[in-house]
Amino acid sequence: MATKQLTSLTEIEDFVRGATFFGTGGGGSYESGVDVLSKLLEAGQKIGWVDASEISDDAMTACPFGMGSIAPKGEEVKKQREAFGCTVEKYPRGVSFAKAVAVLEEETGTKVDVLVPIELGGGNSSSCIASAILSGRITVDGDYTGRAIPEIYQTTPYIYEKQLLPLGSCDTWGNICTVKEAVNWRMAERIGKMLSVAAFTGCAMAGFAFTAKEMKEVLVHGTLTESYEVGKSIREARERAEDPVLAPVKMLGGWVLCRGVVSKKEWWDKDGYYWGWHTFSGTGDYAGTELRVFFKNENHLCYKNDEVHVTSPDMIIVVDDKTGEPITNTLIEEGMEVAVVAVKARDVFRTERGLEALGPQNFGEESPYTPVEKRL
Repeated sequence: MATKQLTSLTEIEDFVRGATFFGTGGGGSYESGVDVLSKLLEAGQKIGWVDASEISDDAMTACPFGMGSIAPKGEEVKKQREAFGCTVEKYPRGVSFAKAVAVLEEETGTKVDVLVPIELGGGNSSSCIASAILSGRITVDGDYTGRAIPEIYQTTPYIYEKQLLPLGSCDTWGNICTVKEAVNWRMAERIGKMLSVAAFTGCAMAGFAFTAKEMKEVLVHGTLTESYEVGKSIREARERAEDPVLAPVKMLGGWVLCRGVVSKKEWWDKDGYYWGWHTFSGTGDYAGTELRVFFKNENHLCYKNDEVHVTSPDMIIVVDDKTGEPITNTLIEEGMEVAVVAVKARDVFRTERGLEALGPQNFGEESPYTPVEKRL
């Protein structure tokens, strides 16, 4: 049973490209997503997802997700891993997601039938699909964010006041934990981040254990198929010798904010998040435009010539200026020729509780949220 199947490497690349686009600078890497899904395809597995309408309301669902900073790991971290005996990967990424779900099943005493991606992103969405395949489950066509986000409460289950806990956790090395209770969602997020910090790497977690009926009430529907279509549009624009930067912008009703070069990169790794600023200097038609973009794993605040321009929950996305390929924040380097584009947020995140979770105040900007279409 699958509403959509990816039957070739090209289709896998299209899907992961689109998911990376919606990852807004985070959500895991394109390379890891293609790698995990292409290996399953080569092994003869069927890769795809199911429309929510095809899933029985009484099926049990869960949401596996990656937890931790996406910042590059230096030699000091590698030495610490060795000192603590973390040298052999017992649970590679897709497998660790499946193991986290198994830990959640044991804790709740239920059998999970359906997996739901927490967000869109090249690595995280693909890992959810892979873990469903590896454990004999299905993946629903949708997610709980419609983009990528740094914190677990910035999701639709929080907006609709659903249950997060308990959480199952499994890191690469085989450390297994459960989080049974937490003071609130933010504390659950902090505990998860500290588990990833302790493991010197990201860890897989699983939560949001509820029925498919509840899942359908909070799901951002159809986003895996949408990711595939966006990724496909970028590739096909290149093949037609058209501007690939404009393909997803036209499809989604977005905007090009700037085309130019990365003139400055500042970043730091703290508390399990990848923080920083990218500065973009416009060229050609955008000469005289300077954008500064703040990221906390993903892009959240964009300033144009020192004035607030676009903020979360609206999406700020950096792509290669020539190929249209989305670029995650870990890969952005000074001197790159890029385009910065913006896309409207999902409607649910423009509600009062949605803005409480993902509005600009969460990232240090005091001015109230203004929808991107009004600013531009």
